[in-house]
Amino acid sequence: MITARSLVGPTSNPLLERALRAKLQRRNEAGGSLGELEPLAVRLGLMQNTLKPRFRDPHLLVFAADHGIAVDGIVPGGAPAGFLARPTSETAHMLLAGQLPLTVFARAQGIEVTVVDCGIADAMSAHERLLVRKIAHGTRNARVAAAMSLEQAHAAMRAGMEIGDQLRGNATVLAGIGVGAHESAALVLSRLSDSPLRDLVVAGAAMDAQYLAHLLMLLQAAQTRHREVTEPIEVLAAFGGFEVAVMVGVILMAASKRHLLVIDGIAACAALMVAARIAQPVTDYCVFCRSHGHRGLDQALNLFRASALLELGMQSTDGTGATLAWPLLRSAAALLTEVADGEDPGPSHPGPLEDEQAGAAATESPPMPFGRTLY
Repeated sequence: MITARSLVGPTSNPLLERALRAKLQRRNEAGGSLGELEPLAVRLGLMQNTLKPRFRDPHLLVFAADHGIAVDGIVPGGAPAGFLARPTSETAHMLLAGQLPLTVFARAQGIEVTVVDCGIADAMSAHERLLVRKIAHGTRNARVAAAMSLEQAHAAMRAGMEIGDQLRGNATVLAGIGVGAHESAALVLSRLSDSPLRDLVVAGAAMDAQYLAHLLMLLQAAQTRHREVTEPIEVLAAFGGFEVAVMVGVILMAASKRHLLVIDGIAACAALMVAARIAQPVTDYCVFCRSHGHRGLDQALNLFRASALLELGMQSTDGTGATLAWPLLRSAAALLTEVADGEDPGPSHPGPLEDEQAGAAATESPPMPFGRTLY
């Protein structure tokens, strides 16, 4: 059990929440209700601890790594329609070259995109949008050994925390890619949530039954080999992958700075599950998106009692859905921040809140937010 004090604080603030809802109610009286946009706006205000949430320098981080379990004949996502079984390095090259819809949409929305090489098996050429944090050239096969050592898991999390600490903005999209990434993430989620593995790996009704049986045989063998492992970081080390481990570090650090975290895909869900076991309030800072219709992702979202901001029926690279949902997030923030003609701009905080914040700042102790073991 991880007992170190965490600096990821919950967003709960009854005074601020009442003020946010009152502000939205005043707007409703003039313009009518905006449905689900309103609770989203409240959440954003609570995340940033203000009546006027604003985003700056949004960044989409695509974490890439290869997985040893893929040598047993795993294809991306169970090969649902629309997916191509391309190597991880090729997908990373296409992202860097701007050849995928994700990069087109991100550019249109003013979102910076960075590919993080956490453990791609192949060597990658230098690129201005490639961040190399390679822990190893792919994980080991979880069916026959731990996917990574505990030392590698900690190193990957530290690398992620460094990335999170250096982010310029206050909104980060997290997505993971790699052959075997979905299956590795499913193993992590299944163990930490005690969910049936099958629910997390079934792509859909059209998934080939023979391939599903093969996949379940492989993954259940991995589960059996590591059946005694239950602690979150040990589970991460047992099943992988490096992209999940680096994302854990980013999530922890970014949440400690009250940043919005946009979780897109099952690898990002697995990272969030591990991070939440270390510092439960990280989920307060998350919204969820999806870029494909894999049924296992439905189950992953259910574990967080969450739904995606948009359901567009896509079959695309993780992170794509987040780029399309970004205008919704900006609009929700603008609902509270932008001043209508003739409206009193109002304060950023309800009166008593400012004194409370000043007192909290005076007592805060920064250095090691998640315990010495992660550093």
